[in-house]
Amino acid sequence: MVILSKLADYGVIVATHLAVNPDRQMTAAVLAQETSLPRATVAKVLKALAHGDIVAGARGATGGYRLAREAASITVSQVVAAIDGTMGVTQCTVHGPDCTRVQICATRPHWKRINDAVETALSAVTLGDMANPFGPLTQRSALPKQASVTP
Repeated sequence: MVILSKLADYGVIVATHLAVNPDRQMTAAVLAQETSLPRATVAKVLKALAHGDIVAGARGATGGYRLAREAASITVSQVVAAIDGTMGVTQCTVHGPDCTRVQICATRPHWKRINDAVETALSAVTLGDMANPFGPLTQRSALPKQASVTP
């Protein structure tokens, strides 16, 4: 089972909430309350998202956070990468050369293909899509039809 980290999951929730409300600038406290996530966690997520250029923050009495660009131009993959860094479904897809089994492992090429497929899927869905869960996928995010693979 492919599992995102809890922080990456929260990052997608927070970024999607900002996408649903593009005209609002929200503080960490407001985001925490409206998403039912712990305030400290939301602050940590926002810091990572800001570092990844997903959100932009403004200081001051009317400060807060909003998406750094249009929701339709930010993919779920970019949000996950801002929180977790390089995605890998197995250790060898991220730390390949460091593995002592790299020269003899028959599964490594297949894990790379699987990892690439997951990355492609996450890159095909934007925050605009996430903000409109019952609407059609945006033209950019429509998943290409996959050719059937026979063993």
